[in-house]
Amino acid sequence: MPTDAEFAALTEPFRRELLAHCYRILGSIHDAEDLVQETYVRAWRAFGRFEGRSSVRQWLYKIATRACMTALETRSRRPLPSGLGAPSDDHHVTLALGEPSVAWLQPAPDTLLGTGDPAAIVAGRTGVRLAFIAALQLLPARQRAVLTLRDVLAFRTAEVAAMLDTTTTAVDSALRRARSRLAEAGPVEDDLAEPDEETRRALLDGYVDAFTRADAGALVTLLRADIELEMPPIPTWFTGRQAVAGFLTEQVLGRDLWRMEPTRANGQPAAVVYQRVDDGRYEAYGIQVLTLIGARISRITTFIDPSLVPTFGLAPALAT
Repeated sequence: MPTDAEFAALTEPFRRELLAHCYRILGSIHDAEDLVQETYVRAWRAFGRFEGRSSVRQWLYKIATRACMTALETRSRRPLPSGLGAPSDDHHVTLALGEPSVAWLQPAPDTLLGTGDPAAIVAGRTGVRLAFIAALQLLPARQRAVLTLRDVLAFRTAEVAAMLDTTTTAVDSALRRARSRLAEAGPVEDDLAEPDEETRRALLDGYVDAFTRADAGALVTLLRADIELEMPPIPTWFTGRQAVAGFLTEQVLGRDLWRMEPTRANGQPAAVVYQRVDDGRYEAYGIQVLTLIGARISRITTFIDPSLVPTFGLAPALAT
């Protein structure tokens, strides 16, 4: 039996990439953290039987993938509002009530996934973007696993077959079906249209400034004409600059109502959002993730979930 130090030296270097892998499959950073912990517990218990026929990395991915697939047997897919119904182009529409039984897709902080590391930017950012994670949720569990292992992580077909205890023919078939389904869902790799890092930072800073000052005019200049806004767990979502700007102006923006801390999530610009409450404090509200095309914002995804804020390393409330 290895010592704790020996086991950690062999396995800890893979923890962040395993977290990203579990997140891709599950669509929840909270669930992914739990499953990675379970992976390491299982690996520790089984390490004495590890014969070295594969690399430690491949062995850990096998344990993690199977744990995720078992978990998905009792969990429904995690959608975004845009995956459930058509958008509205009228900001006067009455917002639909969220269904408490729906488990929504969650964002993931770059600091946990390692996508802020310049060395991991190409593979890391593309593999965890919100559009890609949301599209993965459309796939059955085995297809999610096969596609992420083959197309994101570049494991060989034979390696994936060994991880999933199946044949190479079955892996190839699942991969074809998964790729076809993603193609039907629409483009999920729009990161190629993103501006450079300096422009991304300027857009985020400008957005945070305009939003917290309740400056609707400045905010509008940052939005594409085809901007989309969704706000899980609210099923209603909006498309078009007029509808999005109208909704934000009439129902969201307010002077001194919001505080934001810039961050990154899913390889994209993001902000941790706090809302002022009656006693003047600012309490955690959720996370906003921005999707950029060119030098404008093409989508605002507001995750109204205070429990996400500590995941981004920030306090549940700000001092007055």
